[in-house]
Amino acid sequence: MRTVKRLLKSDDGAAVIELALSLPVLVTMIYGIFEFSQLYEANAGMQHALGEGARYATLCIPNVNSSTGCDAPSDTNIVAVENAKLFGPAGGTYNVQTPSSVGAYKTLTITYTRNMNFLLFTGPAITLTRSKQVYIAAAALPPPSTP
Repeated sequence: MRTVKRLLKSDDGAAVIELALSLPVLVTMIYGIFEFSQLYEANAGMQHALGEGARYATLCIPNVNSSTGCDAPSDTNIVAVENAKLFGPAGGTYNVQTPSSVGAYKTLTITYTRNMNFLLFTGPAITLTRSKQVYIAAAALPPPSTP
């Protein structure tokens, strides 16, 4: 009987039980923060690639077949530049769409999809889509002058 009373009054091992209950929650939260930081990294990579693609889309590429000016970069070349400048975490899927044109404007779009994983459970699939509209005036420029 004395042993039972002594065990009931003793708080030895209480810290281990508290740790065993709180550690899975803490680790899951820290891993969740890491997962969301991956989304921020993907967003930064998409914005960088869109900026580089937009810059490239506004360039005047000299027309080698004639001296009548310059041409706007092709959609294929714009997509290639965006793909080359794209950075971000592994584990997701990037999709660089071919620019859509409306008048003298092109809309560049990149989509990133990632299935969230929080160690103890799987979260939803999150899709980030970023677009940038670019004015293309290269076809209207006069030919480059030679000094």
